Amino acid sequence: MSKKLLIRDLTLRDGQQSLFATRMRQEQIDRVLPFYKDANFYAMEVWGGAVPDSVMRYLNENPWNRLQSIKNEIGDVSKLTALSRGRNLFGYTPYTNEIIDGFCKNAISSGLGIMRIFDALNDINNVKSTIKYVKAHGGIADCAVCYTIDPEYKKAARYKALLKGKPLPKPVFTDEYFVNMAKELEKLGADMITIKDMSGLIPPSRVMKLIKAFKKAVKVPIDFHTHCTPGYGLAAVLASVVSGVDIIDTNIWNFAGGPAAPAIELIYIFTKKLGVEMDVNMEAVAKINKELFEIRKELADVDAGKHFPKPFNPITDTLPAEIDAEFDNAIKAAKADNEQELVRACHAIEKYFGFPKPNELVKNAQIPGGMYTNMVAQLKALSSEDILEDAMKLIPQVRLDAGLPPLVTPTSQIVGAQAVNCAMDAKKGLPMYSNTSNQFISLVKGEYGKTPIPVKPEFREQICGHKDERPFDTSKYKMQPNPVLEDFGGVKLAENEEEELLLELFPLVAKGYLTGVKKAAWEAKKASAPKATASVAVETPKAAEKKVIGKKITVPMPGRILEFLVKPGDKVEKDQPVAVLEAMKMENSIHSHVAGYVNTLMAQEGDTVPADAAIMDVVDEAPKSTTEAKAAPITQKATGPTKPVTVPMPGKILDIQVSAGDEIKKGQVVIILEAMKMENSITSDFAGTVNEIFVNVGDTVAADAKVLDLIMA
Repeated sequence: MSKKLLIRDLTLRDGQQSLFATRMRQEQIDRVLPFYKDANFYAMEVWGGAVPDSVMRYLNENPWNRLQSIKNEIGDVSKLTALSRGRNLFGYTPYTNEIIDGFCKNAISSGLGIMRIFDALNDINNVKSTIKYVKAHGGIADCAVCYTIDPEYKKAARYKALLKGKPLPKPVFTDEYFVNMAKELEKLGADMITIKDMSGLIPPSRVMKLIKAFKKAVKVPIDFHTHCTPGYGLAAVLASVVSGVDIIDTNIWNFAGGPAAPAIELIYIFTKKLGVEMDVNMEAVAKINKELFEIRKELADVDAGKHFPKPFNPITDTLPAEIDAEFDNAIKAAKADNEQELVRACHAIEKYFGFPKPNELVKNAQIPGGMYTNMVAQLKALSSEDILEDAMKLIPQVRLDAGLPPLVTPTSQIVGAQAVNCAMDAKKGLPMYSNTSNQFISLVKGEYGKTPIPVKPEFREQICGHKDERPFDTSKYKMQPNPVLEDFGGVKLAENEEEELLLELFPLVAKGYLTGVKKAAWEAKKASAPKATASVAVETPKAAEKKVIGKKITVPMPGRILEFLVKPGDKVEKDQPVAVLEAMKMENSIHSHVAGYVNTLMAQEGDTVPADAAIMDVVDEAPKSTTEAKAAPITQKATGPTKPVTVPMPGKILDIQVSAGDEIKKGQVVIILEAMKMENSITSDFAGTVNEIFVNVGDTVAADAKVLDLIMA
């Protein structure tokens, strides 16, 4: 057992991301920083993950300012840490070495001390470049081994048909698998190694084995990271401490438990009883926690937990005798490797303090809690909640077919969305994998890297059209356009390297954010300029000032308008998605309850609206001012019988890859459809000549909507 335990505080990144959808404003961060300066944490995770995206998307703040302002206040008291997905950084795209280098350089110069680097496939090749550049620019490379488990084949009747009487597959995610990965990472230059249990699935006995094995196999410090959702979190962390782990990840009381990591206050009690030094100023932690209580109340609209733990300060409050005894019981059980008693005692402690109870559904499904809630929200948006159980059952098979990837962003979303596609196929009587997202195709093709087990060539041919693995070619990567904004003083959209990196990593979000920044700067400059002569301001009328004459489309819950999927003049069908509303950290599709034409939008993207607020109205006939401007569908005069091409699911038209008059082959891609955040290639089931295209890029369409028709060959 280590005599000194280092603490990485997750409160300002993973804590708020797990519980409050990463909605802490800079003003709220600033309120706790003076106390953090006194807390003396070894490290503070404050950046990476969803932070750079969310602060732009939802808070209209600069991600680089977030990191720099924390560094300015904390100084060198605690090392600032961030989370990165290796060569994918924060997105789905494998980036070039030039971008990874620039990102690491700017992050470290902005105050980052430790970069935690992981890959969703546990593919060592995907983290090599980030390790190299982090160290080259003076940072500490914290390399993560993503913990995951094999499917429970014996318990799943659905595997009988899949295996067809063959022997059960050999276990993949053994202790040896994880230890060998740790050794490879150390050879590449890892300064420390984290066992990253993103789903909270690791039981205490397994933690003890892995910590001891890692300590024997490598010389660098070992960090343990887990979550409390399935109910192992607190017990697993105690097991890691007893086993000699060097660093553990915790949250502060009011931001701990449930989907987040265990509370440092509980770990403090354990360390006092164990005689382990934890060099953290708990008086400063109590001051942070007091402020976090108020901040959590301010974040009530996005609070996933919805209830606070019982107030507690381990320095000033006395434990009831029966709860104090449970701490002793837990320690005794951990030392004896009595997992059942250890988990029971920890659950009793968490129950007394009012932390969320274990989520048995997530535990039994063996998937991250966020993956499950995201799937539920997306199926609700598609009006397909009835296939949830079928989709859940298909996740293990889809995962196995795709090479058994660990379920962590982005593979959790890719596998989950594909399981939904397969469930929808089955509901329509279609073969499994009739519809596949482009991201799933890329995963199977090999563009994300090496999967833990090889994808069968026959399956790759079924999905991709070829048997051989084809890695992503970064030489074909295209930089994002960086236009000059003539309307805002002729400045570039991204004016420096920091802004250029934001544009590369978050193209859509950064474009909107940076445009707003340039617009505000230009308007401020104009307002401060001396006025030579009086002028009459011409204001653009707000959308809501236009006469509302149609049937109103309302939102069912309070939230924020992320995106309008239609514009004035667009034709909409009944039940067609018309807007995306962000509520309770989930994206919800708002559907039109009537067919007709959009008359006016009564809100703007970015607006926060109350429940039952009207966001648009729909009329029976298209407004003249918009119908004349809208391009008519391109038509090829039919010279024979025609057949329609339809889409299998609701979504948004991203690209039309054919034109009227084009000769196309059976199986050729004609449309790219975005559904469940994945890109899906829509192919034609027959050969022919394109007669008429009924949609435009950007249109939102319902399931089974006709997008074009063909003159039969």
